[in-house]
Amino acid sequence: MASSTSVEQTTVPRWKIIGPGLVVAATGVGAADLVATLIAGQKFGYTLLWCVVVGCLMKIVLVEGAGRYSLSTGKTIFEGWRSLGIWTTWYFAPYIVIWGFVYGAAAMAGTGLALQGLFGGLSTTWWGIASGLIGLALVWTGRYSVFEKVLAALVGIMFVTMVGAALLTLPNLGELLTGLAPRIPDGGLVNTLALAGGVGGTITLAAYGYWLREKGWSTPTYMRVMRIDNTVAYVVTGLFVLATLVVGAELLYSTSVAIESGDAGLLDLGLVLQDRYGQWAGKLFLLGFWAAAMSSLVGVWNGVSLMFADFVTIVRGGVSEDADARAGGKWYKAYLLWLTFPPMAMLFLGKPVWLFLAYGVLGAFFMPFLAVTLLWLLNTDRTPVEWRNKLHSNVLMVIIALAFLALCVNEVRKAIAGA
Repeated sequence: MASSTSVEQTTVPRWKIIGPGLVVAATGVGAADLVATLIAGQKFGYTLLWCVVVGCLMKIVLVEGAGRYSLSTGKTIFEGWRSLGIWTTWYFAPYIVIWGFVYGAAAMAGTGLALQGLFGGLSTTWWGIASGLIGLALVWTGRYSVFEKVLAALVGIMFVTMVGAALLTLPNLGELLTGLAPRIPDGGLVNTLALAGGVGGTITLAAYGYWLREKGWSTPTYMRVMRIDNTVAYVVTGLFVLATLVVGAELLYSTSVAIESGDAGLLDLGLVLQDRYGQWAGKLFLLGFWAAAMSSLVGVWNGVSLMFADFVTIVRGGVSEDADARAGGKWYKAYLLWLTFPPMAMLFLGKPVWLFLAYGVLGAFFMPFLAVTLLWLLNTDRTPVEWRNKLHSNVLMVIIALAFLALCVNEVRKAIAGA
């Protein structure tokens, strides 16, 4: 049976095996990441281009590790964390609850802002609520094939519009290539770490194993397919982020135009494009902005709900194969409702400072947590010998863990200082 599966994988056209990787990469690039990249281009031109490459490599390594663990063991990432001790549950439980509440509001606000800029009429709040309800409807039944097609369409829109905007600015190829030389500009350390860390997701990286399972890839015979899927997805993401950096460098850095931080910065850029190239260019960019925001919303609504369902089921004494731990189960739907309805109140009432402080601090710890726990899982008997980390994987994961630890310290310092 295993050999026939292997043969089947080698004869399937390459484009048909691209799926969960594109989902995890698209989910991880939202409006906030676009703004961070644009501001990096605005401040430093092409100087931090190499960070885009490094960021993609970092995420390829981490997501490959998460996928390798799931395929080689048949276990979910939360089952792996649970095997490391109760401390992982004590971290993850408050994180996924608080993160979901705050992210739900941020995701709806981001999509609402894009739609308000595109069509007007309703306020950002009501457009955001409509987006949240659409996301809820798209993933409520948990049908992965439908979900993957929706994400693929949104990725297509993101890619075409942002790469189109970059080509429209006629980038300086000579300066572009100089940005591949690693260097950190004065005062640019935080931007450097943030740009590298922001290419392609945080908690959604850990959802990769769940999407592999929903796709039907659940044994080591899919290892090669998973690696192709993961690599292609982050190359596409890298090109998308590169295009965003080009737009920031050519339209903002070269002309000393500043944009706001936060999602509103994307509206500013839409106006810059509109003034320079016509209304159609601004609208096209806003369409890409919406696609990026909506892909993150839909991806999180599905992927993190899968993680929550698995988490609750296992904590309650069940196993990951139980219906309650899968898409469409009661815990999956409960988290979907948590992501959608309670955060709507924040769109009307504002941002409670203490909640955003907790969100910032807990969130800053997630990437070091993921890197360290993957190192632990992939170097011990929790993973079959042939699929454990090789030397190069360990070296890369240690470097990644240290980089994210530095970013974590900075984010915690900022969160506490701003409290």
